[in-house]
Amino acid sequence: MKTLAEESGYRLKQVKKAVFVALVNEWQEVLVLPAPLRESLNSNCPLFIIGKIHASKETASVKAAIELKDGLKIESVLMRHNNNRNTVCVSSQVGCPLGCLFCATGKMGFKRNLTSSEIIEQVVFFARLLKEEQAKVTNIVFMGMGEPFLNYQEVITAIDVLNDKDGFNLGIRHFSISTAGIIEGINKLKEEGRSINLAISLHTADDKLRQKMMPVAVKYPLNELLKSIDEYIKHTGRKVMFEYLMIKGVNDSLQDADKLALIMKKPLYMVNLIRYNPTGDFEPSSLETMTAFRQRLIDRGISVTQRYHFGGDIDAACGQLIYSKRKQ
Repeated sequence: MKTLAEESGYRLKQVKKAVFVALVNEWQEVLVLPAPLRESLNSNCPLFIIGKIHASKETASVKAAIELKDGLKIESVLMRHNNNRNTVCVSSQVGCPLGCLFCATGKMGFKRNLTSSEIIEQVVFFARLLKEEQAKVTNIVFMGMGEPFLNYQEVITAIDVLNDKDGFNLGIRHFSISTAGIIEGINKLKEEGRSINLAISLHTADDKLRQKMMPVAVKYPLNELLKSIDEYIKHTGRKVMFEYLMIKGVNDSLQDADKLALIMKKPLYMVNLIRYNPTGDFEPSSLETMTAFRQRLIDRGISVTQRYHFGGDIDAACGQLIYSKRKQ
């Protein structure tokens, strides 16, 4: 940031505190800064974030459509949990190039990568909202629009800024990156030795079905993906979460559960069953089906959690809100 290039370290700490701790909306509120600097920052680095909120009536979820400086829009979701956890799900790209059949973002196509500042902006937007409730962001997940590992450096830069003890100061283990299986990104994260949580969008243990549902799986077949994950675990000792969207009649049979159990029975593998938020082409599995599927995995000795959908009434799945507006 050129405006702050010649400022002292002490001054930079004041700026970080204003943006990430005080969560100010404009620089004129930061009276510890000299007036000329405040004016310069207002002109060159405005803090105002354009975002439209859609609150769920069903859950404590809040979705925001955030407008970027070039007029493009992205989505972020705040998920409030009963145990005082507040998770922000952020986007890493405008749209997505992967074209997964079950994902609304994939139908939008790919526009561009987000900058680290645009990623951080999503977190700050909800941090300001939570401040009014005397609450804080406790977790950040890269599970929104886009594939994080196709925008690796900007994602990591954003995490470093939000992890900075002089600023937002969110512990590194409170960040999670979800990937559709970009092996190069998994390997890079492994080599850098960061304690960021890794999640894999799996959704089926059938390679042919996965390649049909997720075209990226043609380049990264399951056997190669699992090899890279095993190497990641061996190198880091970190648990890996496998996300499994439960889609009616597609991947939710007991036979599907048996196939999944065959590849998931490893010490640091965990399956997270997620009820699908419909995008028009598919339907979610029934709660009864999910319960039976989960029990089958447990009976096979698989570590599994079950998550019901957040905010179906606000199109909370990534890309749904903007895609539905476009269709209208």
